[in-house]
Amino acid sequence: MAKVELKAPIVEEISAKIKDAQSVVLVDHRGLTVEQDTILRKQLREAGVCYKVYKNTMMTRAFKGTDYEQLGTYLEGPSAMAISTEDATAPARVLCKFAKTAPALEIKGGVVDGTLYDAAGIGQLADIPSKDVLISRLLGSMKSPISNLARVLNQIAEKGGAGACEAPAKEEAPAEAPAAEEAVAEAPAEA
Repeated sequence: MAKVELKAPIVEEISAKIKDAQSVVLVDHRGLTVEQDTILRKQLREAGVCYKVYKNTMMTRAFKGTDYEQLGTYLEGPSAMAISTEDATAPARVLCKFAKTAPALEIKGGVVDGTLYDAAGIGQLADIPSKDVLISRLLGSMKSPISNLARVLNQIAEKGGAGACEAPAKEEAPAEAPAAEEAVAEAPAEA
């Protein structure tokens, strides 16, 4: 069997994984201990990120003709790939957090939503909260005015209702108003 036939399934596997990916981040994993690598893989798995080591030539072939072809400049030396189809910032968040405790892990770069980022850019993306956190913050800010209104209405009800909070009575209208009503009443009689 030829080498090309052996490599084709691996290229197809990579292509299938990146097909619906929102982000792909490349790292250099040299220097990680087995224990560190196991912890990293567990954290990535819990975040819904696929993490695997492939040969650079296989990744180059799989990336050809896609948004991830831009990653070719980072495919030097050993490379591991973190792929997320659900949360675009999840690989960056997990990898950057882990790199703080394991300096041997080097982030090379990545593509998020079709845009190429270097290691510094991936670090900035890592600071963006997850989609679930952003949605909960949005809902909290939308709920706040309604909660405040309910709290104010409850306080009014506890003080005895709207009667206890009446505004001062306004002065009566000037005496000109009845004369205007008489003129309107006479107008239909003439017709």
